[in-house]
Amino acid sequence: MILERKRVLLVGRVNSGKSTLFNRLLRQKRSLTSNLAGTTTDSVAKSMELAEVGPILLVDTPGLSDASILGKKREEVTQKELATADLILYLISKGETLPSPFLQQVPSKVAILPIIAQADCYHSYELDQLTEEVQKRFDYPPVIVSALKGKGIDELLQKLSSILKKETENPSLLGNLCKKGDTVLLVMPQDSAAPKGRLILPQVQTIRALLDRQCSAICTTPEELARTLSILKAPPQLIITDSQVFAMVEKLIPFGTLLTSFSILMSAERGDLTRFVLGAKALDKLSSHSHILIAEACTHAPQGEDIGTVKIPQMLRKRFGESLKISFVAGKDFPEDLTPYDAVIHCGGCMFNRRLLVSRQDLATAQGVAMTNYGIAIAYLTGILNKVALP
Repeated sequence: MILERKRVLLVGRVNSGKSTLFNRLLRQKRSLTSNLAGTTTDSVAKSMELAEVGPILLVDTPGLSDASILGKKREEVTQKELATADLILYLISKGETLPSPFLQQVPSKVAILPIIAQADCYHSYELDQLTEEVQKRFDYPPVIVSALKGKGIDELLQKLSSILKKETENPSLLGNLCKKGDTVLLVMPQDSAAPKGRLILPQVQTIRALLDRQCSAICTTPEELARTLSILKAPPQLIITDSQVFAMVEKLIPFGTLLTSFSILMSAERGDLTRFVLGAKALDKLSSHSHILIAEACTHAPQGEDIGTVKIPQMLRKRFGESLKISFVAGKDFPEDLTPYDAVIHCGGCMFNRRLLVSRQDLATAQGVAMTNYGIAIAYLTGILNKVALP
């Protein structure tokens, strides 16, 4: 499988020591620290390597219980981050009443590790009393640290590794679509929407997954697909294509060769594939008066041939009429209320972790709104979904 970076959130009241601990764990000053309440105004994220776990993303969030003018908005930022968390480090402040009402908003599947930070500010008897109270309130005993002096950091890192190692792995990116020794052909358009000088992340991750599985990965463009197939001694076992050229590739695919797309592979690893397929089939209920939301995980500047802002809207309007209303969101911007929309079409989510993409599916399901994925939607709209292999 592709190694997904676990997201570890530092959460707590203002001046609880989150930013100081954030900097100490990273061993570099990445987040501004101050005695003034509300110094952290937005989330600050930085990658780090954790022993026996691999890469994680450490996120310093704005403080809770901020009485300043912008306090409510800062708390909303932290609330949005909860949907992305694989683990929450909850820093307990001196004099704080437990349990914090904020913790009731944490998704039930997310582990919470309590931390008594600023340990040097307590008398020993106070520390003992607080430790006993915390143990009654949380699933894990507290880790006692002094980020300012560096005490307890090694124990915290060991505890982080222990909890994250228990996390369930994501489904394999390739599923059972290919095996060791198979030849896999990758069709990758290099049009104006392709970034200069590099491959996009889904292509890179797929190539790495194929090499890890000891398959032979052959890359080509749509224009060179026919020639590439003609020079192979035997047809490839699998063709993985960019979704936007599904229809063209499907016409050239040899008998017995499986066909799928990068977007479908990503959506199966990052999200709930079954619900994405059901969401695509619900597109038939749309009309020229429907309202569609197209959601992109990353925030690249769209080009003339962009799949999300240009090609999918063209396909939808050709199918349902020019008056079809289409809205767009990108990155972390995703509405809490989806009821104004008749359907949501999401990208593969290569920039998200699984927890975040599934949380968006859960939100759509709870509000009765169909949600599907770029690749699955394109396959369905072009009438070839039944010919596409799902991992």
